[in-house]
Amino acid sequence: MTTLYLLRRYSWVILSAMIAATSGGATPVPQNGRFLYVATPGIRDYLEYGGHGVLVYDIDHGHRLVRRIASAGVDEKGKPLNVKGICASAATGRLYVSTLRTLMCFDLLTDKLLWEKTYEGGCDRMSMTPDGKTIYLPSFEGENWHVIDAADGRVLATITPRSRAHNTIVSPDGSEAYLAGLGSPWLTVATVKTPTATRTVGPFSAPIRPFTIDGRKTRVYVNVNDLLGFEIGDLQTGKLLQRVEVTGFERGAVKRHGCPSHGIALTRDEKELWLADGHNCRLHIFDLTGDKPKQVQSISVRDQPGWITFSIDGRLVYPSTGEVIDARTRKIVATLQDENGAPVQSEKLLEIDFKDGRPVAAGDQFAIGGMR
Repeated sequence: MTTLYLLRRYSWVILSAMIAATSGGATPVPQNGRFLYVATPGIRDYLEYGGHGVLVYDIDHGHRLVRRIASAGVDEKGKPLNVKGICASAATGRLYVSTLRTLMCFDLLTDKLLWEKTYEGGCDRMSMTPDGKTIYLPSFEGENWHVIDAADGRVLATITPRSRAHNTIVSPDGSEAYLAGLGSPWLTVATVKTPTATRTVGPFSAPIRPFTIDGRKTRVYVNVNDLLGFEIGDLQTGKLLQRVEVTGFERGAVKRHGCPSHGIALTRDEKELWLADGHNCRLHIFDLTGDKPKQVQSISVRDQPGWITFSIDGRLVYPSTGEVIDARTRKIVATLQDENGAPVQSEKLLEIDFKDGRPVAAGDQFAIGGMR
């Protein structure tokens, strides 16, 4: 190993100590504008991609790093655990970060960690109801989803599809939760009011990986194992509608996730779908305005992408590889860096907007459609 590699990999230890020494408790964090919150380590437990904590970038000023929020989420030896998910509520002023074992709650006004709790079976990528009161938290590839009181972390109910729980989306209107597991080709739909599983969508051709939905709750777009592309399901009838494969690129080996496409996102106007291609280090763009999705462009990124999300207004694209892409021009306009200028990568990131020092809007890590 080179000296530079070791310095980058373990600089989080020095940085965490500096933060602990200077934070001095819960002080207000005055801010106005748009900010990107990036939870790390958000690529497995690889500390060289951003260290440990939540990095906050000023979107309106070239994605300049403005601070790092000290985090918890460590194992018995003090090593940071892989971050699995992120969500936030402007209504309650809370930020949530899940790791393999725990769920953490932060105060967005002070950056203070309010609580950290463990759950039976661990934690994975969660989603929150629009009012910020309830979190659907999957166990780590286990049997259950826990329905969590977002105020204090209490378990209110448990849903058990037995699908190796993994990814979760709550619909924009807060009426349904969509539960996808690594071990099942079926998407489970739960009614939030009850909360219970009420129906399924599928089967898709293989177990579901990342997925996203349109804003009207009519379509679901899913990555599945072994497919360089995506499949489309009807959320109302429960049927598989289409299978779309990427053309012009080889489906090759990937170093993470084990599936060729792990990352899928809808633009806010739902006219385009952006798709991750790990082997070719590409993002493929599909036009959705016709009867069948049409592959229109591919963009090269600096590493194998494993996630894609958008800014709240839909104008910026955030692949997990750390580039910032203008959604209209398709040009890379910035790259995320840490305090030392090293590249930052994470699959767990979202935008939070502030006005007069208070949060007024929070994005979604799953990049769901914006049509209502």
